[in-house]
Amino acid sequence: MRKIAVFASGSGSNFEAIAAAIENGQLEAEVALVVCDRPGAKVEKRAERYGIPVLSFNPKSYESKADFETFLLQQLNEAGIEWIFLAGYMRLIGPTLLQGFEGRIVNIHPSLLPAFPGKDAIGQAFEAGVKITGVTVHFVDEGMDTGQIIDQDSVRIYEGDTKEDLGRKIQAVEHLLYPAVIRSLLQEKIKR
Repeated sequence: MRKIAVFASGSGSNFEAIAAAIENGQLEAEVALVVCDRPGAKVEKRAERYGIPVLSFNPKSYESKADFETFLLQQLNEAGIEWIFLAGYMRLIGPTLLQGFEGRIVNIHPSLLPAFPGKDAIGQAFEAGVKITGVTVHFVDEGMDTGQIIDQDSVRIYEGDTKEDLGRKIQAVEHLLYPAVIRSLLQEKIKR
């Protein structure tokens, strides 16, 4: 069984989609660790319900990004983690983790990259008045949402849709696309 870690900073709905896909037999993997950089975030409770260990840390209690990433790398290696999947992790990955998991860190982003990178991509798309946006799963590199695109799916914005409507539609697509891409990566159907 391939061991994966899910990094999240907030509610953890994408984590839950991954955990549910595993539980339902749609994804053959084990989430061996949830990493959260915001102690008390809702993802911790979701992980607890699935009986998955959580490594919660406060980045500000470390001297530098390299220090907390060195600590994380140790914990990930001790847990036998093979892949890292970012699911609403609101922090750029630094050189320590990028080198330790080269080509094995993946992110999901709520837009059709390269459009609307960074924070509040849903709000950016809504404010821009585009008719189509979507979801992108990509490899993580040193930039912000600049890594090689693995897969994408589109979401149409209709007249009268609110930002909240768009957010719900994006999440529904994310919850289907991410587990499917993870399955393909773990089965080595997708190469970098």
